[in-house]
Amino acid sequence: MYLSFIWHFHQPIYRHPETGRFLLPWVNYHTTKNYWQMLRLIENYEFSCAINLVPCLLEQMEDYAENRAEDVFFGSLTKSPEKLKEEDLHQWRRFFPSLVEEKSLAASQKNVLNSFFSPLLEPEKKTREELLNLRQKIFREIFSYFSALKNKNLLEITITPYYHPLLPLLIDLGVARKEAPELPDFSYPEDADWHLREARQYFERLFGFCPDGVWPSEGAISAPTCQRIKKAGFNLAFTDEHLLWQSLDHRPDPLLLYQPYECSGLKVLFRDRELSDLIGFEYHRWPAERAVADFFRRLEAKASISSEEAILTIILDGENPWGAYPNNGLDFLSRLFEKLKNSQHFIPITPSQYLRSHHPYNRLNLVAGTWMNSFFKWVGHPEKVKAWERLAEVRQKKAFSRYLAVAEGSDWFWWAGETQESEFDQLFSAYLNLAEREG
Repeated sequence: MYLSFIWHFHQPIYRHPETGRFLLPWVNYHTTKNYWQMLRLIENYEFSCAINLVPCLLEQMEDYAENRAEDVFFGSLTKSPEKLKEEDLHQWRRFFPSLVEEKSLAASQKNVLNSFFSPLLEPEKKTREELLNLRQKIFREIFSYFSALKNKNLLEITITPYYHPLLPLLIDLGVARKEAPELPDFSYPEDADWHLREARQYFERLFGFCPDGVWPSEGAISAPTCQRIKKAGFNLAFTDEHLLWQSLDHRPDPLLLYQPYECSGLKVLFRDRELSDLIGFEYHRWPAERAVADFFRRLEAKASISSEEAILTIILDGENPWGAYPNNGLDFLSRLFEKLKNSQHFIPITPSQYLRSHHPYNRLNLVAGTWMNSFFKWVGHPEKVKAWERLAEVRQKKAFSRYLAVAEGSDWFWWAGETQESEFDQLFSAYLNLAEREG
């Protein structure tokens, strides 16, 4: 059996459009800790897989790499210890409370700075100055690191629409009305086309080639979405297996799941939800050895009722899970990669490598949905509906703009009504206000 891992790297826009300040530290944090770590593991184990990159993340990584990012939080970690103030301690308590030592600002600063790096780098053995220099080196080299692994045929890089919008809802928000009847009218397929086209052009400028594959934001897809992805120049998309069973009106069946399909001329692979979600949400509670053994037990059971040419696709967040794992997931990932590489029964492969010799022979008409099956997470709360109403009102009155494109991102709707962090509404409102003022 062939096995294809796709790790999704994404952060929404944290840069305030008027002040230019980054309101949250997560692009900075995940780049030096988790993105670099995943690349190093892929290289060390020569483990073929794919990484999906969202342009709005890459755009912000460029800001940090070129020292354009004004990040107040990280500024507190670059200060000389004698210049630290209580307000710095307040920030650390907010995001990293377990790392704060009440009696020592300097010790707290070093603890938080250490947390920005993978354990592979042994940050606790380095000085503050060494870590700050290491951070600059990682940002300076990380784009070429992606390219180098691609050139070694270890990595396929795929992409997501530019500001991570839910494409089916841009095309016609009405597809989610059964979950939230009060949703406004909103149908701008041309906006979906912009996010796809802009992503493709930006990616080509950054890496020098156009990717084949698309992980639609949140796996959100439909037959009209497939048509537009194909028209934009992509050949392959991924989504969750639940949409396959709905589209086929069929109970789950490995023989049907572990093969490529075609919708509106676009090749489609479906993620194995069980294995993807075990890694993303469950195995961090287990000892690494037992988690990997359980993974293989389930994998072997699936392979025993599948053909040798089948492809099992595992897709999950490649950044956030590791914070819940001991040792930032290194023990689990290292054991997993090593065991898969030594296996005689499973062949790690990138999606495009597999599709060069395995072509879809089943066509289907994909229903609209996401990796969570429905759109409820983005529409099923009064505050989420209110956010769509605000977006629809501005879009109806104003021409499309980049400010509006940012406001179409899925993250604002994901968090609306569900978080105490005011930054998400601040950013959403700021971009909408500028779209209204200048559009």
